[in-house]
Amino acid sequence: QVQLVESGGGVVQAGGSLRLSCAASGRTFSNYAMGWFRQAPGKEREFVATINWNGFNTYYRDSVKGRFTISRDNAKNTLYLQMNSLKPEDTAVYYCAVAFGIDTRRASSDYRYWGQGTQVTVSS
Repeated sequence: QVQLVESGGGVVQAGGSLRLSCAASGRTFSNYAMGWFRQAPGKEREFVATINWNGFNTYYRDSVKGRFTISRDNAKNTLYLQMNSLKPEDTAVYYCAVAFGIDTRRASSDYRYWGQGTQVTVSS
């Protein structure tokens, strides 16, 4: 079992930045790929970014490329999402998740453990 706790969400003006963190406990963190997803009100959960087990490979949805950066610190069992140049359309609850394997994954069905989420609100 893995427990995930997200933090770092909040309210920010358009153009601002936030850094989300996801602290993991339980199974060996470094054995799995990780990901960030988000869900806006009235919309389905969508993929944001993923990183492989050692941090060498990452993948992003097109709308956040060049603005968001996913990273991990396996020594600290922590996943990060640095979000810059935020836009109102980035407003959502952001979730971190642990994948079934070591490689990057984009489908939510490829993830086995999920955090409770942290709210990000970007005002215009």
